[in-house]
Amino acid sequence: MRLVVDLNRCQGYAQCAFLAPDVFALHGEESLVYNPRAEEGQRERLARAVAACPVQAILADGLDDVGEEPAGAGQETSHAR
Repeated sequence: MRLVVDLNRCQGYAQCAFLAPDVFALHGEESLVYNPRAEEGQRERLARAVAACPVQAILADGLDDVGEEPAGAGQETSHAR
């Protein structure tokens, strides 16, 4: 899985480092370091980290299907009597 962080946009809130510490880390107080080739085993944590970034600085290829329910899942059906 490929990650790209816009380091010009990143403000160092560190939500990503908190949610996916094996991929993201702060070096010093504001400098983010990350692994641009994250392992598939980190998929769910990465999806949470991407969603939690307050400035939307993280882009990740291949996360589109994480956490989505299959079509029709969670929908109630009503039966007329």
